[in-house]
Amino acid sequence: MTQLEGQLVLIFGGASGFGFQAAQMSLRQGATVRIVGRHQQRVAEAVTTLKRVSDRVEGAVLDASDPDQLAPYLKQLGQVDHVISMLGGAMGGGFLTASYEEIYHAVEQKFFVNLKLSQLVVPYIRDHGSLTLTSGTGGHPYDASGAIIGNQAINTMVAGMAVEAAPQIRVNAVAPTWTPTGLWRDLDAEQLTQSQANMTAQIPLQRVAQVDEVASAYLFVMTNQFVTGQVINVDGGISVV
Repeated sequence: MTQLEGQLVLIFGGASGFGFQAAQMSLRQGATVRIVGRHQQRVAEAVTTLKRVSDRVEGAVLDASDPDQLAPYLKQLGQVDHVISMLGGAMGGGFLTASYEEIYHAVEQKFFVNLKLSQLVVPYIRDHGSLTLTSGTGGHPYDASGAIIGNQAINTMVAGMAVEAAPQIRVNAVAPTWTPTGLWRDLDAEQLTQSQANMTAQIPLQRVAQVDEVASAYLFVMTNQFVTGQVINVDGGISVV
């Protein structure tokens, strides 16, 4: 019997990147998986691929940042065991070089969207279940202002919610650094290569992460029943330099 046998895992942002890999790993652990995304084609393609691992997977297309779409979906789905949120993005620019709108949007999409999601979803998580958010490491206040604030806010929220939700539910976050995923799909090949080289030069392990290395951290915090209130950095050591 595998660690997630008979459990339902709900992944927001599960059609690509870390979320997709976490979905595959959860299926291999015996879970039933529901992935949620905003793009019909990406969700459909992800479900088709995931069904090669197990038929215990379905997808839903909705904007999880919109409570009017999220609330009815949760009510229809009912109780779940584990929730993973990949919601949030990245941005470049400091407090003086980026516009007010860019900074505000980055903080909103990282922190406030996950705050709304958490408040809606926690009542649907069964006892001994978990909520795992996505934070991040790398970058500096002078070149990633809104993203840094958003990640720090996620970390603070995890610390608070873990105490509020205990002992029934555990709350954690995984914090990757720059990793080649669909988040960077708008970059061309040259830009992607340059971004990877720039990050590699800053990371003590002298490489960027592989998607499965980050995704495995979500499985760890889901299955370890004595971990709550923690932010797991999966970043090659960039957070300590």
